Amino acid sequence: MQKLYDFIKASSAQMVELETLLTSHPALAPENGGQGEIEKAKALVEWLKANGIQESQIEEYDAPDSRVESKIRPNIVVTIPGQNDDYSVWVMAHLDVVPVGELKLWNSDPWKVIEKDGKLYGRGVEDNQQGLVSGVFAALAFVKNGVKPAHTVKLLFMADEEVGSKYGIIWLLHNTSLFGKNDIYLIPDGGDPKGETIEVAEKNILWLKVHVLGKQCHGSRPDQGNNACIAACDLSLKLHDLEKVFCNRDALFEPDYSTFQPTMRLSNVSGVNIIPGEDTFCMDCRILPCYKLDEVLGLVEVCCSEIEQKYGVEVCYETLQMSESPATSVDSPVVKKLAKAINSVHALKARTIGIGGGTVGAELRREGFPCVVWSTMDELAHMPNEYCLIENIQKDAETLISLFADKD
Repeated sequence: MQKLYDFIKASSAQMVELETLLTSHPALAPENGGQGEIEKAKALVEWLKANGIQESQIEEYDAPDSRVESKIRPNIVVTIPGQNDDYSVWVMAHLDVVPVGELKLWNSDPWKVIEKDGKLYGRGVEDNQQGLVSGVFAALAFVKNGVKPAHTVKLLFMADEEVGSKYGIIWLLHNTSLFGKNDIYLIPDGGDPKGETIEVAEKNILWLKVHVLGKQCHGSRPDQGNNACIAACDLSLKLHDLEKVFCNRDALFEPDYSTFQPTMRLSNVSGVNIIPGEDTFCMDCRILPCYKLDEVLGLVEVCCSEIEQKYGVEVCYETLQMSESPATSVDSPVVKKLAKAINSVHALKARTIGIGGGTVGAELRREGFPCVVWSTMDELAHMPNEYCLIENIQKDAETLISLFADKD
């Protein structure tokens, strides 16, 4: 084991090299004005082949997508044969990144990695390249030293995680038979600065786009119209108050309650003296798993109907996103094995948590594959001046080595 850990300690320059290469290929979804992950995937595959991974160990699963020039969204699986093939240990990272946002908020070019004070700055260096690089180097530690992991190791590099996973994990779950019921699934796409929290559950996600139709009129004659803005504001508050209805608390999560938050509002009229006849707003709802989304939508319908009757307007809505999934049991093998590895390598006692954000973990759990989300990170995802610590890449690679070597 020591020579495997020594390999990680000696590989920091190569880790920076891989991070730099990956960041130089902006992998933006077409929804974000990009061409997907194809160039980044090609660069990664070539790097892997140049650094000890055999071509026969690399499989590509391309999801068709007519919106991008390549017509495909790449998903890559790298297999490291183990001493035992009764189950596989998966490390699942995503290739795509989010846009840089306001460029003026960055202190450097977001597509060129800057190394400073043990940190790597650039878009995607943490989300999700840190986990990707940790997984790659943990696997390479075995390959380069001629050591077989206890069980077969599989690295998955997915497309499309940032905008819904339709061309990534969802496509793979529905179009391949890659995943075994007894496999171990780890997603290094969330965590804390110490690396001691193991995410086993996610709040159910419900995104709503609500449209209220009234009657437009002059600002001086509200009696001649029907102000859709007033009705929409009342409805957004009524939906927000559903937090008082779905009021259970669960200490696994932070915050420990369900949230119903009005967020984006679309432009309605172009002048201050125009009473709007239409108004559209969005809700981001993160709901504890003890509640079913059908139950929530039933009360959303009631709220909309009450507003229609109160203001004489028409209300319709669409669900922009719906996701609900069961929790991974805290007694599942993946939780126990990861907690054991964390303690063995870094003397930390892991604890299980739930999160309000969404990861591909929800898709796996919904299909009956218990999984965990874990990493050691400062959580700079989606922020300007995103960075990761080189030390965290190494620490997590060491933990993964212990996980890969576990014979149980």
